[in-house]
Amino acid sequence: MLIPKKVKHRKWHKGRARGKRVASRKVDLAFGAFGLKAMDETWISSRQIEAARRAMTRYIKRGGKIWIRIFPDHPITSKGNEMPMGKGKGAVDHYVAVVRPGTILFEMDGVTAIIAQEALRLAAYKLPVKTRFISREE
Repeated sequence: MLIPKKVKHRKWHKGRARGKRVASRKVDLAFGAFGLKAMDETWISSRQIEAARRAMTRYIKRGGKIWIRIFPDHPITSKGNEMPMGKGKGAVDHYVAVVRPGTILFEMDGVTAIIAQEALRLAAYKLPVKTRFISREE
């Protein structure tokens, strides 16, 4: 799974959603001919990214190339069950990638459009966000 080697601060503030803020970076295909674009704002955990990557890789039978355009660098903390209020902030539990509408999540090349569309559809099932298949031809 993807986790950062080092972070500037171990525990971050949660951050607040201020309405629908569209992405300004990672909005165009940069590497591959096909991509999976997010339509909503959400957090995607490193486990979900890994599950989607495995689904794509298995479907294309290790042919072609896959690029992961998001990285989970945002630490999420949690406290144990039945903990009383107070006692500080919990320990880092996992990492998430903050995704805004319009962000390209995955890119693919070296396979046909039909295979890429099916592989990215299988990957989309593993993600907690509505997505759209895009290609360079559009």
